[in-house]
Amino acid sequence: MILPASEKDYPILIDIWASAVSATHDFLSKEDFEYYKSRLPFYFTQVSLFVFRDENSDIKGFLGVLDDNIEMLFVHNCFRGLGIGKKLLTFATENLNLRKVDVNEENKQALEFYTYFGFKQINRSAHDSEGKNYPLIHLIL
Repeated sequence: MILPASEKDYPILIDIWASAVSATHDFLSKEDFEYYKSRLPFYFTQVSLFVFRDENSDIKGFLGVLDDNIEMLFVHNCFRGLGIGKKLLTFATENLNLRKVDVNEENKQALEFYTYFGFKQINRSAHDSEGKNYPLIHLIL
């Protein structure tokens, strides 16, 4: 089930983020990994957060949204491939009517995921939102 997150969920969300990013962002330097990880509590306050809870109420993934953008969608690496990402994306598009997402150009798995569900590239930026040299692909549904 997908429910709003609370601040007490932040430590679990940080663990999920670290697990997912370690598995999918091999292009990210160790220093930048630690930088972004340290910024997560701030990022969380800037978005509306939703968590996917399993039948035991354990959080397995999360979604962060702002305006009409999917800002973050992460599933713990141990639970990838079980449909959790699809459920979070479906919630975002059908319940929240979101149609935009930015993806790291080098994160081929994420690009494939979103294009599989009908997202199309509309633009590219040479840097991420922090100004770092991680190009972003801007997608729209």
